[in-house]
Amino acid sequence: MKSVAEICSDLIRFDTTNPGSGERPAAEYIATLLADAGLEPVVFEAAPKRTTVVARIAGDSPDALLVHGHLDVVPADPAEWRMHPFSGEIVDGCVYGRGAVDMKGSCAMTLAAVLGMAARGERPRRDLVLAFLADEEATGDHGSRHAVTEHRELFDGVSEAISESGGFSVASGGHRVYPIAVGERGTAWMKLTAHGVAGHGSRPPVDNPVATLVHALSRVASHRWPVRLTPSVAALLKELGEVIGRPVDLDRLDEEAARLGPLGSLFKSQIRNSANPTMLDAGYKVNVVPSTAEAHVDGRYLPGLREEFLETIDELLGAKVTREFVNLEDAPDAPYPSAFFDELAGALTAEDPLARPVPYVMAGGTDAKSFARIGIKGYGFAPLMLRPDLDYFGMFHGKDERVPVEGLEFGVRVLTRLLTND
Repeated sequence: MKSVAEICSDLIRFDTTNPGSGERPAAEYIATLLADAGLEPVVFEAAPKRTTVVARIAGDSPDALLVHGHLDVVPADPAEWRMHPFSGEIVDGCVYGRGAVDMKGSCAMTLAAVLGMAARGERPRRDLVLAFLADEEATGDHGSRHAVTEHRELFDGVSEAISESGGFSVASGGHRVYPIAVGERGTAWMKLTAHGVAGHGSRPPVDNPVATLVHALSRVASHRWPVRLTPSVAALLKELGEVIGRPVDLDRLDEEAARLGPLGSLFKSQIRNSANPTMLDAGYKVNVVPSTAEAHVDGRYLPGLREEFLETIDELLGAKVTREFVNLEDAPDAPYPSAFFDELAGALTAEDPLARPVPYVMAGGTDAKSFARIGIKGYGFAPLMLRPDLDYFGMFHGKDERVPVEGLEFGVRVLTRLLTND
């Protein structure tokens, strides 16, 4: 049987850049591994080469757990990397390549865990549904959204799910903090449009849409969003205070985030909504005032704060700028405290005596949003023990993305404990 590092390397060697040529080669590789282990994977496509693999493993209870991951990755420029981003090379104890952290390494851990269980004849304590999805790095239209609408029956009986962006270690003194995600901010990707009067660039403008839009974007970019502590983030801050031996000052959270370094990264983007202008398109000639100007804004809002967020955006844009959604997804959250959270935490502490599991809310979004639509409660739990010098968040979409082999092996042990209740 292949090791988790070998599976990770193999997956990285498939260039599944999104947008690009699709996920089919990686999906076929996974389907073959599962079939060789005696499982019956279901393979389907939302569009040519946009391929997803789903498999179910019978357990001792029909109450099913979904373990999902995505096969697509964001682009990578080889000229900026120490080694080719799709080489999957193992150097200095790390697997290098685009997707090592986000999230082919996690997919490899899942595969290594279930293949190992199959080889040993171990039965999971509850039904398992494995999903390796296309298109997470875009809207999920060709992946998780398609899966829950067109193949809903594959997820029958699933009550909870685990996936990326949680369960990784953050060194802190004599402890290792492991954030387990119990929610994530909602997504509001917006296209903004300003209409005006076209004219010659040398004349006084009648109604310049470029100026109108730029002023609106300036208001959005400079807006200071107020702190809004959701229950899960408040619980995180309380737990971090116990870890560091003093309460986190709730009146100075930005300063506290900077002071706490890696621990501060767990909450600095999760204490407020945000909106970042990311694209701007207007005009076609320097001496022509165009009749329209367009921009895109990446908006994120905390669980329960969607209406407050949108009302504020409309105030900032003003009456002359219209918005439409490129992608709008609710902010899902999962029960905390809960018995399942305790199971996740217990699997970590059983493998790492220094582990301090804490609740966590993701700043971005995952395929958990799609599964929340059909009532599945998603937790961010892709267990990974990291070296203190590795910046986990910096690995996401960054150059020289890599994951420690020892960290992957740790993750396999944790997942095996969780799935078998060992």
